[in-house]
Amino acid sequence: MRELIILSTTVHAIASPNTLFSHQTKLSFYYTRFAKHHQTLLLFSTMVGLSGKWMVLAATIWMQAFTGTNLDFSAYSSELKSVLGVSQVQLNYLATASDLGKALGWSAGLAVVWMPLWAVMFAAAAMGLVGYGAQWLVVAEVITLPYSVFILCLLAGCSICWFNTVCFVLCINNFPSAMPFALSLTVSFNGVSAALYNLVVKSIDRSSSAVYLLLNSLIPLFVSVVALIPILHQPPPLCSPDPDVVKRDKRTFLGLNALAFFTGLYLLFLHPSDSSMARLLLYGAIFLLILPLGIPGIFHDREWLNRTFSSSFILAADDDDEVDNLQLHKHLLSHSYSATPNGISGENTSVEEGSSGETVMLGQEHKAGMLVRRLEFWLYYVAYICGGTLGLVYSNNLGQIAQSLGHGLMTSKLIAIYASFSFFGRLLSAAPDFIPMNKVSISRTGWLAIALLPTPVAFSLLGAFGGSALAIQAGTALIGLSSGFIFAAAVSITSELFGPCGVGMNHNILITNIPIGSLVYGYLAATVYDSNAAPSAAGLGEALVCVGRECYWLTFVGWGCVSVVGVVCSVMLFLRTRHAYHRFQTSKRSIICLSELVHTC
Repeated sequence: MRELIILSTTVHAIASPNTLFSHQTKLSFYYTRFAKHHQTLLLFSTMVGLSGKWMVLAATIWMQAFTGTNLDFSAYSSELKSVLGVSQVQLNYLATASDLGKALGWSAGLAVVWMPLWAVMFAAAAMGLVGYGAQWLVVAEVITLPYSVFILCLLAGCSICWFNTVCFVLCINNFPSAMPFALSLTVSFNGVSAALYNLVVKSIDRSSSAVYLLLNSLIPLFVSVVALIPILHQPPPLCSPDPDVVKRDKRTFLGLNALAFFTGLYLLFLHPSDSSMARLLLYGAIFLLILPLGIPGIFHDREWLNRTFSSSFILAADDDDEVDNLQLHKHLLSHSYSATPNGISGENTSVEEGSSGETVMLGQEHKAGMLVRRLEFWLYYVAYICGGTLGLVYSNNLGQIAQSLGHGLMTSKLIAIYASFSFFGRLLSAAPDFIPMNKVSISRTGWLAIALLPTPVAFSLLGAFGGSALAIQAGTALIGLSSGFIFAAAVSITSELFGPCGVGMNHNILITNIPIGSLVYGYLAATVYDSNAAPSAAGLGEALVCVGRECYWLTFVGWGCVSVVGVVCSVMLFLRTRHAYHRFQTSKRSIICLSELVHTC
């Protein structure tokens, strides 16, 4: 009976119009809340799915930060020269061998095709373990090897190239629509390797510089083990990324670049006075390297809060003029190729179009034969070898330069300065991607010409005031800044000028200038050094040591003239490509305006 009374009362209540309206209002309220929670759950699931690629990015940053082992060559080159009892010319051959390993980058490309990425990474770590580990045994006089140390340097240089290939593939696979941002950010951390290793060496308080070789062999292997989990669990590539995700990724990369800039300042201005202080600074540097794991979460959490609590606080899309760069690039290329007599595909363009007199077309695919017939390629090649490669040779000789000028105790500091400013230069290479077109319209080749200007200024400073500690620090900073920009921007420039599909092969052809320049510049500098040197009686065995400004004065003058040639070639490249960049930017603006008009309608 009680149940019947309750049921009749409920039916009567529902039957009344007011009650029915009240229930409809409640249902609408619950539906609205359900929709909001459903949207929140979808956003949360998206965050979880996207977190995998940011873990991969963090792992790539760690690999780049600890695998630029060629940058600390000058830290142990004097001791290596002493133990082997070789001349400066012979020592230059060892530096050339390390750079020659980078010319074998095509082997890494083949390995990526036939091997899983994690296997390529551990193969690179194994080459570094053998190459640097055996050199450490030689310098520590545990074993004695003939001049076959050349092969060990070659193997060590090849390991760096394989690590770089792994990082490039990870960035391209996980950030197809933000590839320039990912590449410039990760490659920039390669410049701080010398500063990080310098902190590690000082934190363990070892007097022998041979410990650099031991760390070069072990730390990359350890980092590979740490990076294994993110690489194995990287998310599948997205076919068509959400435009909102692309915009959010750009803001995330802006935050990551700000963090990277702070990391560079940290490593540049904080110098340890003892081992305990070095250990403390090392912990701080490691913390800064771990922080990239949290930056993307901050941006995602901010968006989640905005969408959950108030639509009025949704993060405004200040960069609405930015569309998917990759898709836009493809559209513009297809639009440009439609005007060619051979059809709409850039790959169908005939080989005759690669002649030096042909008008430049951005993104046109170039095979090797077509590439070497382009005047733009050779202007770019000479600008690179007279700029970035020259800076790399300077860093290889930094130990002997400091020693000859009476600043031998400053060698580690100069290495840190070069590494830090090389890091800043690599970060600045991303500036063209962050600056809106309506603010500054300078092509990437124009930025290349600007980046080469500090190099002749630096060598003029070193030639005139090389005996001053302040002059050598300022010159080292300028050279590091210039060469770092060129190293990081090279992949993007090669992709734009000679096609994105063949960028791997074309870039490997471009960097053949590194061992050539290393051999030629280093040999000439070593010849001048040895001609002014005298046998040392201070426990350096048969090694020749030169002391005084004359050891490198003529070299600085020659390198300064070479750098001027690089500036001239870069300006010529800019003049030949500015019309192509202007057409590209004009087409891009028109498509953006069209998309905004469609969006408004």
